Amino acid sequence: MALTIRLSRGGAKKRPYYRIVVANSRAPRDGRFIERLGTYNPLLPADHAERVTLVAERIQYWLSQGAQPSERVARFIGVAGLAPMPVRAERPTKSAPKAKAQERAKAEAAAAAKAAEA
Repeated sequence: MALTIRLSRGGAKKRPYYRIVVANSRAPRDGRFIERLGTYNPLLPADHAERVTLVAERIQYWLSQGAQPSERVARFIGVAGLAPMPVRAERPTKSAPKAKAQERAKAEAAAAAKAAEA
């Protein structure tokens, strides 16, 4: 059974509240879970103490058992210092500007540099 530490959504419509849970990776997002490991309230300010709460010893236990955290939960765990901070992926190349737009940007930068010299 593949275990994952992920978010389970709760709360009212347009008022999200998430529980950080360990669950079977094939279980539905808001479905059955094994254990609750913390909470995440995105409506609170980023520096608020209760925005993310974690049960550190249980998270360490589940990580030692092979549970894989989701990207968002891995970032929470990294900020808390329970695991190394995950490496953020590079910007996807698909969303990068195309060739013509890159040429236009280079031309504009060159024109701006020329104007700054003069």
